[in-house]
Amino acid sequence: MKTQRPGRGARILGIGAYRPRRIVGNEELEARTGRPDEWIRRRTGIVERRYAEPDETVPDMAVEAGRKALAEAGIAPDHVDMVLLGSMSHLRQSPGGAPEVAHRLGTGSAALDLNVACAGFCYALGVADGLVRSGTADHVLVIGSDKMSDIVDPHDASAAFLFADGAGAALVGPGDEQDIGPVVWGSDGGQRDLIAHSATWLEHRDDPELPWPTMRMAGTEVFRWAVGEIPTVAERALTAAGVTTGDLAAFVPHQANLRITDALVSRLALPPHVAVARDITHTGNTSAASVPLALDRLRETGAVPRGGLALLTGFGAGLSWAAQVIRLP
Repeated sequence: MKTQRPGRGARILGIGAYRPRRIVGNEELEARTGRPDEWIRRRTGIVERRYAEPDETVPDMAVEAGRKALAEAGIAPDHVDMVLLGSMSHLRQSPGGAPEVAHRLGTGSAALDLNVACAGFCYALGVADGLVRSGTADHVLVIGSDKMSDIVDPHDASAAFLFADGAGAALVGPGDEQDIGPVVWGSDGGQRDLIAHSATWLEHRDDPELPWPTMRMAGTEVFRWAVGEIPTVAERALTAAGVTTGDLAAFVPHQANLRITDALVSRLALPPHVAVARDITHTGNTSAASVPLALDRLRETGAVPRGGLALLTGFGAGLSWAAQVIRLP
């Protein structure tokens, strides 16, 4: 992977994942959504997903994933300079979740929330890369954590079967080489209504008869957008890193829908040796947590070698997107 500029580089030192204990199969959702198991598998590829406990929060899951990333990297919490938390489901407007996570991990560091939905982890990784390369921080803990079961209507026949809960983390630190490629990111606020809450908190306050605001998605339109636009974003990330698909060991897209993943693989014409993350089958769509969870699964199963290159892509509400090539720790 080509060096962005002379000077110190940035690399991922450790990865951590947290999957809630409760496994929810398709049959459990059929009574609420009217979608049978066969239909869900055919349309999404999902067999099961994880739900957090009722009293389990976005910061709770983030702390568990963060601890594991720190342990793998062998870095003490007090050496972390910044905690970046990507989440769209932290239920407290203020304060953000990142300061709580930093405190509970024992870092005493700066802390920042990023709400970029399903692109949150890739966005935060891009920010962390810049902080480390510039010397502003030595170690940045990047976490994607979402409890989608809190913000999706459990009876929504178009979305409830897709979303799930979990957290994934990566510790970014300095290195002799640049092992995180340039981030290619962007947004299109003109299509913000394709994935959005059904009402604002202000609208609900002024009209209590409105249903409680929940996240809704225009699935067909989002599918077409992702399949049509994200391959170009991925190709730009490869070019920015100075690599080709043949150099990759893995492709880790946001786990939105297995049909989207397969379409992206086809559009990018990935060689057979590239391992493709399909964690959605057993984890569901966990928004900002999906990319690090899928990356952790590939490593856990031995599907990717240490030191190999992986193309990451995140995309979702905003509409927002981000992609970069990384070297696997």
